Amino acid sequence: MCQSLNILNRSKNGVLTFCNHTKLFQLLFNNLCFELYEWELDALKEYIGQLDLNYWENHLKHWAHHRKIPISVGKKHFIILVNREEVQELLGLLSFEESGIAYLNFQDIDYQFIEN
Repeated sequence: MCQSLNILNRSKNGVLTFCNHTKLFQLLFNNLCFELYEWELDALKEYIGQLDLNYWENHLKHWAHHRKIPISVGKKHFIILVNREEVQELLGLLSFEESGIAYLNFQDIDYQFIEN
């Protein structure tokens, strides 16, 4: 295990970490573990973001399993099946950048200050 492991993001079923020593991201989700370089992580995020969830849910609507959305990983013979909620959770895990919170300036605050 990497001694310089930084937790970037957490969710109910997963965690995304980064090792400063190996420069690898580790994505743990349910019982899956992926070790990815930054370009691989970006490619996975883009791939999952472009999935047509409605298409797959309609295409496999008569399938007995509740996980109907395929995510192809590596070779074409290895596919992970997830549901819509898991896709949203994965995207949330992979969005570990600082959120663009806009801070207020003093001009934005309309408050009458009264000294006692």
